[in-house]
Amino acid sequence: MQYFVTRDELTALQTDCIVVAVYQNGQLSSSAEALNKASQDKLSQYYQRGDITGKPGQLLLLQDLTGMQSPRVLLAGAGEQNKTTENDYNTVTNAVARWLNTSAVQHAVSCLAEIPVSNRQTDWKVRQAVINTETSQYHYHQTKSQFKPVEKPLENLGFPSTDSEASTLESACQTGAAIGHGMNLARELGNLPGNVCTPTYLANQALDLGEKYNNLVVDVLEEADMAELGMGSLLSVSRGSRQPAKLITLNYGGGGNSKPYVLVGKGLTFDAGGISLKPAPGMDEMKYDMCGAASVIGTLQAVAELQLPINVIGVVPSSENLPDGDANKPGDVVTSMSGQTIEILNTDAEGRLILCDALTYSERFDPATVIDIATLTGAIIVALGSNATGLMSNDQNFADTLIAAGLESHDRVWQLPLWDDYQKQLDSNFADIANIGGKEAGSVTAACFLSRFTKKFTWAHLDIAGTAWNSGKDKGATGRPVPLLMQYLLNQIAD
Repeated sequence: MQYFVTRDELTALQTDCIVVAVYQNGQLSSSAEALNKASQDKLSQYYQRGDITGKPGQLLLLQDLTGMQSPRVLLAGAGEQNKTTENDYNTVTNAVARWLNTSAVQHAVSCLAEIPVSNRQTDWKVRQAVINTETSQYHYHQTKSQFKPVEKPLENLGFPSTDSEASTLESACQTGAAIGHGMNLARELGNLPGNVCTPTYLANQALDLGEKYNNLVVDVLEEADMAELGMGSLLSVSRGSRQPAKLITLNYGGGGNSKPYVLVGKGLTFDAGGISLKPAPGMDEMKYDMCGAASVIGTLQAVAELQLPINVIGVVPSSENLPDGDANKPGDVVTSMSGQTIEILNTDAEGRLILCDALTYSERFDPATVIDIATLTGAIIVALGSNATGLMSNDQNFADTLIAAGLESHDRVWQLPLWDDYQKQLDSNFADIANIGGKEAGSVTAACFLSRFTKKFTWAHLDIAGTAWNSGKDKGATGRPVPLLMQYLLNQIAD
């Protein structure tokens, strides 16, 4: 897909389709009004006839209108005028993207960025439309024997612009495309079955990115390397699997000598729970337990694609968690890279066991900040559902920065407490720390566990168990929180 801005008059545009907005109160957007005038009030007639009501996402195709070069005009409902929400805007741009890609249209111009959305500038609306177009075109098919691609897919999408805003909107197109590409990579990795997307597969995907982008250096540590570093916690998880664990590092250097921003992604390519076996219903979705890793890899791809002037390091501890004669047992005690001993009371609380060693490993990079991203607890789904990612941090200013980035990207987070009061739930009679804290505040105590390994740097934890994938008929990885992570990194450049 290619994206561009155009300064041409709409009626003179020689493109396959022009997309304009109509509101529920019968009002036309400014571009729709211009086309309505050129076509002798045809757009108004269709609305007055009841062919379209303006409901968000409702579409109506008009063909061969007089007074314009484009053979098609697509009317898109945008809700009530001046009351279009971010969700409404996403609804309509997603609907338009899906329609364009399955029609005969290959070249289109969208005027939807002129829809007023509260507190959103035109460049945000263009970027969001591009992200939605990219992600709407994604279809999983790698393990399907029969897949029929779209015969005439959408090839390019343009946005009207004035001379003064052209450069800003062009940048918005580039940024949106990179974020969309990163989300789709994360979705593809998440959607692959566990027998395909193993730790070795993840490592190879990262190595491929290193070959593609000059500023991206990828390194993979094997189990022997991790043992030499003392990563007893991480390696205890992989003992139950025939697949060897990998510690993958993606080092993007675009910021000279500045401190790097480190992203640590949980990479459990399949989680059966180990000896503390999960119930069978829904266990297939545990292939998504590596969506934290997938989001880190997708974010590093987006950063490298944009060649951002920043240093970013992705650290991906990857393993499987399966029952086996050599697997962790409840009551086992292991020693982490930090030297802290851990009593394993539940082998299904394994994500924190691989993350803690990866967090300790991150100290060597002298990071500006560290964010870990993990499908860590079912408790976060109970607390926040599938709309917001859980956030906990050892630095309130950092937490506020991530909250702001979530609001700006519309990939939102909600902060939970990380008070010392919860730490006592992790007390153990037989080790320095237990790996679970009981049934109360499960998401908070999981973060409290990780906080024991982050005292040397500014850190935040993102629990994405509710936002990383959808269940039901729309089952599939979402690509979140790539938009949030990218917004945070872009904001660091702006500052």
